[in-house]
Amino acid sequence: MIVRNRWVRYAGFILVLALAGLWMTGCKSEEVTPTPTITPTLSPPDVRVTQIPDAKIALQSYLDGWKSSDYEVMYGMLTEASRASLSQEKFAEIYENLANEATLIGMSHEFLSDQITPTSAELTVRTNYETAILGNFEREILFRLGFEQGGWRIQWDPAIVLPELAGGNTLAMDRQWAGRSAIYDRNGNPLAAQTEAAAVGVWPDYVDLTESRGLLSLLAAFSNYRADTILNMIEKAIPGQYIPIGEVPADQDERRLRQLESWGSVVVSRYSRRLYYGAGIAPHVVGYVSAIQKEELSEYRRKGYLGDDRVGRKGIEEWGEDILMGKPGGTLYVLNPEGKAVAELGTMVSAPGEDIYTTIDRDFQREVQKALSVYNGAIVVLERDSGRVLAMASSPGFDPNAFETDNYNWNTLLDEIANDQRLPQFNRASQGQYPLGSVFKIITTAAGLESGRYTAESTYDCGYTFDELGGVTLYDWTWDHFQEDGETQPSGLLTLPQGLIKSCNPWFYHIGNNLYTGGLTTAVSDMARGFGLGSKTGIEGIQEEAGNVPDPASPLDATNLAIGQGDLQVTPLQVARFIAAVGNGGTLYRPQVIEKIVAKNGVESFSFKPEIQGTLPVKPENLAIIREAMEGVPFSRKPMGTAFRELNDLNLAIAGKTGTATSQSATPHAWFGGFSMENKEDKPDIAVVVIAENAGEGSEIAAPIFRRVMELYFFGRALKPYKWEATIDVTRSPTPIVTPTTTTQPFLNP
Repeated sequence: MIVRNRWVRYAGFILVLALAGLWMTGCKSEEVTPTPTITPTLSPPDVRVTQIPDAKIALQSYLDGWKSSDYEVMYGMLTEASRASLSQEKFAEIYENLANEATLIGMSHEFLSDQITPTSAELTVRTNYETAILGNFEREILFRLGFEQGGWRIQWDPAIVLPELAGGNTLAMDRQWAGRSAIYDRNGNPLAAQTEAAAVGVWPDYVDLTESRGLLSLLAAFSNYRADTILNMIEKAIPGQYIPIGEVPADQDERRLRQLESWGSVVVSRYSRRLYYGAGIAPHVVGYVSAIQKEELSEYRRKGYLGDDRVGRKGIEEWGEDILMGKPGGTLYVLNPEGKAVAELGTMVSAPGEDIYTTIDRDFQREVQKALSVYNGAIVVLERDSGRVLAMASSPGFDPNAFETDNYNWNTLLDEIANDQRLPQFNRASQGQYPLGSVFKIITTAAGLESGRYTAESTYDCGYTFDELGGVTLYDWTWDHFQEDGETQPSGLLTLPQGLIKSCNPWFYHIGNNLYTGGLTTAVSDMARGFGLGSKTGIEGIQEEAGNVPDPASPLDATNLAIGQGDLQVTPLQVARFIAAVGNGGTLYRPQVIEKIVAKNGVESFSFKPEIQGTLPVKPENLAIIREAMEGVPFSRKPMGTAFRELNDLNLAIAGKTGTATSQSATPHAWFGGFSMENKEDKPDIAVVVIAENAGEGSEIAAPIFRRVMELYFFGRALKPYKWEATIDVTRSPTPIVTPTTTTQPFLNP
């Protein structure tokens, strides 16, 4: 403590004045002038205390900077002498080397003792190093601090990073991984696995088309293409173009691979990395791996990865990274300045990862992808009574092998993905957000029945127009068809179930407007949320969006919502979940894509179990009305169901609903959602949802695709070509045949 007192100065001043007065009195004795009395008015003493900063607080700030890798702040806390002898770059490099080589993932500090004087301090700290490979280990570290420029500064030495680093030593980890485990379908067929692979491709410039028949059949055997398709690709190739054909296991057909290698125009390049079978079966579900990027290297080395490891980027590969990779192993060495190992700090044996089995059926998934291949869109197939995802297709797809730089085809494939404006990596099944169109009328029907204002016997005269809003005229889809053919007539008097079967827009405009103006302003939107719309499904391993269910702010909003338009946004996965619930009696199951997780010794750490998320807020008797109406969509003649032409001859017990949703394009999205009711012991019933973006009407486009999926599942093959196919899986032309439709705002079709 330092005390400065002005009283001393004032006392001295008074004494001087007193002595001066006495001297003057002695000189003029005959004339005594009274000395004025001086009363000092002094300020109180100004006491100032300068606190010496707490050395522990200063060191704690340094240690906090270490935990957050804030090397700039740490370096600024060093003594002047320490900074003069060590650059900030070298300082940061030493700490980064410890973190990367020791696989440091966390740390904690405990103060043990201290000796502090006004100018120096010594503090002993126990540091706990948490590492990805070696686990935890501790060291007691002595920190020396000096008091400089009004604050404590750290006297730096390599030993305060780790005692073994004294004298300029460094660390080096000899890392080991057991290898990335595989991803399988539900039947044990590999979807992604580490294996010896072969990339196959062709240089069209060197193909002799007069002698190409044998070559084309060989190439087709190692790809997803037909021989005539490959021929078309070769004929249309530009000079100098390389065409990747596919990637296969090197031992798949060694004899024919050797035959291919004999063709001078063919590339057969072998490599040993992760292979995605079938050039991408369910690529949006499985995901892919790619090399660790430069800016990620430090982060992944701390987790125990080698610099050339691949890491999961999307789908199950990303979600299951720790499961698939297992636990890294390695030995941590101390190296002297000459690079020689002088000590071993610890060792750990690597533990293999676990294999992930999906709920996907490989062969079924492949065919479902083909069923949608000419359109942008999505198909979701769920087990109706469990939530298992049997297939999830998003079109266009992509080949995950494009991200493996050891694959000869990678550069060409990656360019195709990057330059495709249709965004092939975007998972339309779980991330695509669309208006639902007439499929939403299932929900509006439920809201109407549950309100008590409507029954199965309620009727409405369904004409071309709806005029209940006052000054605003809305149209039925029959009006638009009448404009085209001059023959389509309005549906006439319909009960509520018939209104759903016929997809009568005015019926549902009426329900939406009536509920809103009658005080039940959120009845429809609340019902939509009860059906699971507007929230994520909770599916594991896959990125998804929540969508949007707006509360109507006006009668017009209410009428738009009632037929699945306006600001409503849903994902196909959400729709599949509620379609399954309608089919199974009202239970909303969480969609799941993981069947089991199995260790190398065969022990299962996870096994699929159905998870109930809720129940549709619909009475059983009302749900039965909806189900019966959905059965009429493919089979009812009077009034004709909107999918009658496409589905009436399908020899399966099915139910569903068509949908056509306006979009920013002149051509609407085509929807179909439905379920089976076969009750087969060996084939659990399924729910299927199809969306084809900007493809036309749901009854003409999505319903046939729904049919194809049902055929594939129950019969094992497609039975009937699409109208846009010459034969099954062979389109009539590269561009699907879609009949343009003139829109009337709002344009709404079944």
